[in-house]
Amino acid sequence: MLKLKKYLKPFIFQIILAICLLFVQAICDLNLPNLMSEIVNVGIQSRGVERATPEAISENGMKLMQTFMNEEEKNLIEASFYKVEQGDANYEKTYPNVKEKNIYVLKNELTEETIEKLDRAFEIATRTFINTMSAMAEQNGQASEAMQDKSNIDVEQIYSMLPYLASIDSATISKARQDAENMEESMLSQTAIAVTQLMYKELGMNLGKIQTIYLLKTGAKMLGMTIIVVLTAISVSFIATRVATKISRNLRKDVFEKVEQFSANEFDKFSTSSLITRTTNDINQVQNLIIMLIRVMAYAPIMGIGGVIMILQRNAGMSWILGIACVGILCLIGVIFALAMPKFKLLQKLTDKINLVSRESLSGIMVSRAFCTQKHEEERFDEVNKQIAKTNLFVNRVMVFMMPAMTLIMNAISVIIVWVGANQIAEANLMVGDMMAFMQYAMQVIMSFLMISMMFIMVPRASVSGTRIAEVLETEPSIKEPEQAKEFIEDKMGYVEFKNVSFKYQDAEENVLENISFTAKPGETTAFIGSTGSGKSTLIKLVPRFYDVTEGEILVNGVNVKDIEGHKLQEQIGYVPQKGSLLTGTIESNLKYGKPEASDELMKRSAEVAQATEFIDEKEEKYKSEISQGGKNVSGGQKQRLSIARALVKEAPIYIFDDSFSALDFKTDSALRQALKDYAKGSTILIVAQRVSTIMNAEQIIVLEDGKIVGKGTHKELLKNCKTYYEIAASQLEKEEL
Repeated sequence: MLKLKKYLKPFIFQIILAICLLFVQAICDLNLPNLMSEIVNVGIQSRGVERATPEAISENGMKLMQTFMNEEEKNLIEASFYKVEQGDANYEKTYPNVKEKNIYVLKNELTEETIEKLDRAFEIATRTFINTMSAMAEQNGQASEAMQDKSNIDVEQIYSMLPYLASIDSATISKARQDAENMEESMLSQTAIAVTQLMYKELGMNLGKIQTIYLLKTGAKMLGMTIIVVLTAISVSFIATRVATKISRNLRKDVFEKVEQFSANEFDKFSTSSLITRTTNDINQVQNLIIMLIRVMAYAPIMGIGGVIMILQRNAGMSWILGIACVGILCLIGVIFALAMPKFKLLQKLTDKINLVSRESLSGIMVSRAFCTQKHEEERFDEVNKQIAKTNLFVNRVMVFMMPAMTLIMNAISVIIVWVGANQIAEANLMVGDMMAFMQYAMQVIMSFLMISMMFIMVPRASVSGTRIAEVLETEPSIKEPEQAKEFIEDKMGYVEFKNVSFKYQDAEENVLENISFTAKPGETTAFIGSTGSGKSTLIKLVPRFYDVTEGEILVNGVNVKDIEGHKLQEQIGYVPQKGSLLTGTIESNLKYGKPEASDELMKRSAEVAQATEFIDEKEEKYKSEISQGGKNVSGGQKQRLSIARALVKEAPIYIFDDSFSALDFKTDSALRQALKDYAKGSTILIVAQRVSTIMNAEQIIVLEDGKIVGKGTHKELLKNCKTYYEIAASQLEKEEL
């Protein structure tokens, strides 16, 4: 996969933008459990009262609190509140009972740091008061009744005890304060807020309204964050999909362009079915991985680390539960990873194999029917199909096992959290909302681990695909463009010269062609004949440089083909392959394939020379008639004639016919050769043939045997001087024709 990293560079900005959006999404996701906890803890349990510090307190309430504060705290209180005299009409709406008593109101301009100090002061003072009352109750039974139920405490009864409280010895208060300072922060806060509610009731404040406002405000925050999460998730998905599809588009384009540069040597290395799989299935695997990398791989660590931080901030005492969950998940992932990974690698090879079998069976369907081997082909396909199905089933069964196992782990963790949390709540060490938030954060961390583990499963599979794609992209064509291309020699135009040419296939030990030398001149036909496997087609493929010679050199228009730019060389050649190949489109698009700007007159003239007008004119749409994939809707002879016409439309100085007349009957063959002689009278014609009748009028006939020239000359000369040619001719012609 790292070999393909350069394809990410044009999209770095978009990827960074997606990651920034993921951070925004994660921040919102991580704050939602916090807000939910606040709704439960503050909005429901504390009736919307957020802080231990009251926004307003009666004069008696202030005296009560200050009784249990040290000097520093008293000074802080006096600096943070201002006094409102009884009956002040400006405060009657907010604090109705101001008409009956003096109150102290918290100043608005206080800093957050000051507010936190005030909270701590009120929390300690409240708990010191309660501890003192409990201690006194144990001693003499006084004041205990007033403290039994905080919801029904009569503050006026407590205020009536102020002279008594002021007379309590300092040692008792110091002991009560020390106990308060050693208590859990959550318990201190709950107690202080409960007392603050009593202070608000005393002032006639509407606690129901305070609660409603708080719930609406916090709910609005949650709704806003949820909307942000949705929008960022949609945006990230859009960016990830856009980046991944563009990268896969670029990969397909580069792979296709690279394959177009391949010589026949590279096609011998990569099978057609494998190249198709690499261009489609493998690139799709990489595309899916990129989408998941942007959406999941970047998001999961943010959520996992953020969730752990939030858990440690809230309740480090329950973090061991998360550790158990992570260990369980890692063990599960390890087992699944070990079982599934080898199968992922096997799947890509099996995909290649099923493509190969399908392609061979479909392209050779007529052969299998002719030999009644349909059953064999079915069994052959069924064998590969069962292998890939069996492998997929194994992988899917392993993956299906993951979800129930993960659900079991998550539910087990939820039960443990509830059980441990309930005990801590009972001991007043934890609030209900905090336990709920802890549960949500634990699930977020577990899901992050799950997402990361899924990526570890996807990455190796896509990595296999990436390696296969990189193999194609990194393969250097054995036939390379010249560093300094040469121009053709004008007075040598049309000449094709072989000088001591030898050739062997890549990694082969022996030469297929050896010491081949001849010159083909403009206006003449040079033909090649020989037994099957003598090297005729191989020799002819060296001219357009489908292969490079091993030794010697080939000159076209007086220049070594290795010193000519590829497209300029091919522009000089009209090539007709041994097996005619047509492309999906119309007859016209096929004939003008090598020369789109060709006139209709040239196209029709070429078709006439190729003896194709007869069946073209019979079609209803003539040259606009459709050609199906691979030319399946025309016969072999018609396909061959259209291939010849396509080469003739180029009006090239050199024509190569690689056994291109074999599918034609003798009459058509003869008529075509006669018309071709007039049409291409100034061009060099190279013909590979099996039939002597096709080449007997050629100006030069080259006879090959085992890759060597065993005869060279005209038909009559070779009959006299070349035993091999005579044997071929004698096997095909009557004595009178010889």
